[in-house]
Amino acid sequence: MPNRVGAAAMRQYARVFVVAAAVAGVVGCASAEQRKVLSRQHGESAPQYEEPESIFGEGGLTFGGKKEQADGGGIGVNSFLWRASLDTISFMPLVSADPFGGVIITDWYSPPQSPNERFKVNVYILGRSLRADAVRATVFRQQLAGAAGWIDAAVEENTATKLENAILTSARQMRIAQQGE
Repeated sequence: MPNRVGAAAMRQYARVFVVAAAVAGVVGCASAEQRKVLSRQHGESAPQYEEPESIFGEGGLTFGGKKEQADGGGIGVNSFLWRASLDTISFMPLVSADPFGGVIITDWYSPPQSPNERFKVNVYILGRSLRADAVRATVFRQQLAGAAGWIDAAVEENTATKLENAILTSARQMRIAQQGE
């Protein structure tokens, strides 16, 4: 009969090791810019961190071609469009927001003035440029139909376009404000 206490202890040690390795990996992935932000948040007396030298040379080790530096603060899409999208639909509860894929999905929202209808919005940021074709919005609408529950209803044709235009306008204003600083 195998020693059950010994096997259980080994499994527990293995779990602890895996968690510790994962935490060490995440902590080790912090960029120099993130370290500078952390040091600024803790005041002038905080130690200044520098990016350690890599044993693989400048830029580290890459696979599958040339390593490209992303601009825009570490997200995979245009940062102005991303922030403008979040600001524009901030009144709606979010289900998912993926800054690397550029997808924002809201939960259903019922306006206080019309509790028998609800809306859901999906926003897709399609590129790194601040252009009209870099943002797409999809709006869904449902109406409460008594015992039948919520049923799909038509949305005005220009609703998604109006939402996209509001996002673009806000993004342009953010860019102008940043350039003026």
